Amino acid sequence: LRPVAEIQFMGFIYPALDQIFSHASRIRSRSRGRFTCPLVVRAPYGAGIKAPELHSESTEALFCHMPGIKVVVPSSPYNAKGLLLSSIRDPDPVIFLESTRLYRSIKEEVPEGEYAIPLGKARLVQEGKDVTLIAWGSMLQRALKAAEGIDADIIDLMTLSPFDEEAIFKSVKKTGRVVIIHEAPKTCGFGAELSATIAEDAMLYLKAPIIRITGFDAVMPFSKLEDYYMPTAERIKKGIQEVMKY
Repeated sequence: LRPVAEIQFMGFIYPALDQIFSHASRIRSRSRGRFTCPLVVRAPYGAGIKAPELHSESTEALFCHMPGIKVVVPSSPYNAKGLLLSSIRDPDPVIFLESTRLYRSIKEEVPEGEYAIPLGKARLVQEGKDVTLIAWGSMLQRALKAAEGIDADIIDLMTLSPFDEEAIFKSVKKTGRVVIIHEAPKTCGFGAELSATIAEDAMLYLKAPIIRITGFDAVMPFSKLEDYYMPTAERIKKGIQEVMKY
């Protein structure tokens, strides 16, 4: 069996953490490779539907911290199908996060036949030479809007764990400037792990400090204030301007 479980919202997933963290993620290691756990857990995440705050969680970093789990975040209908098929075929547990903001906001042609997008590989959405923007999920659209008229590499991470270090380093070596965009709070968000990895392994290529444009270190506010919490194209643009000063 290759079960696909659906949690109504990411904020409702926490009662299942014991089963996911203590058991599903460890079956391969616990059995010394004799057994695997091909499980996919789908969960809508993030703000955008004007719902109470526990419907708007972005705690992807929590799952990235747990060895044995893959974390996937599609940014479009085409990517969602290809990544979901790869997740179902994967022998290990996959947390498959779907942005609520994107459910009805993006339309594109999706082939009826089967196709797979490999896990662990990022996508270079736009090519440039001045700055690297790294985003995933709904923040990719914000990054694209902010980068209009800017000569920027834009990387859609797609898989957060394991993430595509090779694609990131290749871009950083070219541009020397990095802006990371995510919806989750800044402190201990996944952008911090990306920043640390770049600083450890590509420091000599950097021309400017790494900048993170994120949600705030606060509980998601009520619906009328959601848009003030989310990273905007204007905030991202200011981040780009900041790194371009160096």
